[in-house]
Amino acid sequence: MTKTIFITGASSGIGRATAHHFHERGWNVVATMRSPDRAAELANMDGVLVTRLDVLDAGSIASARAEARSRFGSVDVLLNNAGYGAYGPLEAFPMERIRRQFDTNVTGLLAVTKAFLPDFRAQRSGVIVNVSSIGGQMTFPLGTLYHGTKFAVEGLSEALHYELEAFGVRVKIVEPGMIRTDFAGRSFDFCNDDSLTEYQGTVQKLFAYWSEVGANASAPEVVAEVIWTAAHDESDALRFRAGADAEVFLTDRTRQDDATFIGELKSRMGLGPS
Repeated sequence: MTKTIFITGASSGIGRATAHHFHERGWNVVATMRSPDRAAELANMDGVLVTRLDVLDAGSIASARAEARSRFGSVDVLLNNAGYGAYGPLEAFPMERIRRQFDTNVTGLLAVTKAFLPDFRAQRSGVIVNVSSIGGQMTFPLGTLYHGTKFAVEGLSEALHYELEAFGVRVKIVEPGMIRTDFAGRSFDFCNDDSLTEYQGTVQKLFAYWSEVGANASAPEVVAEVIWTAAHDESDALRFRAGADAEVFLTDRTRQDDATFIGELKSRMGLGPS
């Protein structure tokens, strides 16, 4: 029987690349996004259902799940990919934008996952793949909100795997490094206030550093291949790194103590007390 993957945030980047990756290998694909008209080429493929889902809209989650079940019968893999990054001095962010970051990246992911748990429990099988980031194990300056959400994704995923393995459902975490997507465009919420002069040196140094390391960013197809591997992995492995820089950063983070790792990152970025 042909298997089915359900993907959130499939309009571009990692989500779209994964939709193509699984479709090319004979899977049914449910590609969900807030604006389905952005994925006309997916909608024209056999075995692909493109439908609306906004992780902040419970009705759209229920509707997309129902459409998937009606079209393909069951879902074998849930890929929680939808999300964005909020960066900037915490002091500059209004509370509504703080809440939106956590509602989208954490609460929305939980809402989609919760919607599928009765199905996975009934069929006693399934895989949940949550897209985290190297930013779920380490941090960059000005990422208080984004890293807060990704650390949460890591923790909730690790905890969730205990309660789901009892009935045959696996949880996997994929941790991409720098990826060539529109993360710095429409998936990026940068908030700054030039009058907060004490932060502006950090802002400039962060963007200069990202520009330097971003030149070696991996293609989203690299992450799609890792997601494929994670979805098929039957071992107890929980975390899967995606991208050469992810391997370097996370290996260093594992081997070094806090002072060494953070100190070296500060040094590379030219950060420190003024």
